[in-house]
Amino acid sequence: MNNTKTLIRAINFAAQKHRDQKRKGADTQPYINHPLEVLNYLTDIGNVEDYDVLTAAALHDTVEDTETSKEEIAEKFGKEVAEMVLEVTDDKKLPKDVRKQLQIEHAPHLSKGAKLIKLGDKISNITDVMNNPPAGWSIERRLEYIEWGTKVVDGLRGTNAKLEKHFDDLIEKAKAEIQLRNR
Repeated sequence: MNNTKTLIRAINFAAQKHRDQKRKGADTQPYINHPLEVLNYLTDIGNVEDYDVLTAAALHDTVEDTETSKEEIAEKFGKEVAEMVLEVTDDKKLPKDVRKQLQIEHAPHLSKGAKLIKLGDKISNITDVMNNPPAGWSIERRLEYIEWGTKVVDGLRGTNAKLEKHFDDLIEKAKAEIQLRNR
């Protein structure tokens, strides 16, 4: 199967699955912008060329946030893609604080592909927390999110130096800007 066609099908699939969802930021962007941004970070900064990783990145929130099953992903996009999607999928039945702690604990044990996706995801989410935070998020909550994201990424270290450097630069900038806005 043609890798480019599969990736385009995955992007379309994700767009359909997330069609009624919006990001939490104040400007309520369409949710599909998030997986597309993750793809952009992986290809433009991380130089990731593995089509299974890119396909899984496009689909990374479909099982967690839509009515999509692992079996549906595996049938349409292959077992490897489905496995990576599941590796980065939180169990929404668990309390939020438990899910967040599990992300920290599981990060070092993810496959390389899932680690790349998680890096792109954290870069995207922290960029949003910095530039377009959810309405009502205090400076303290934003800083707590950044600290938590840093703990997750600490477990991903050694995966992709360019993405990790971008993350580190983003964290420095985010903390400085948030604290500057707080003055």
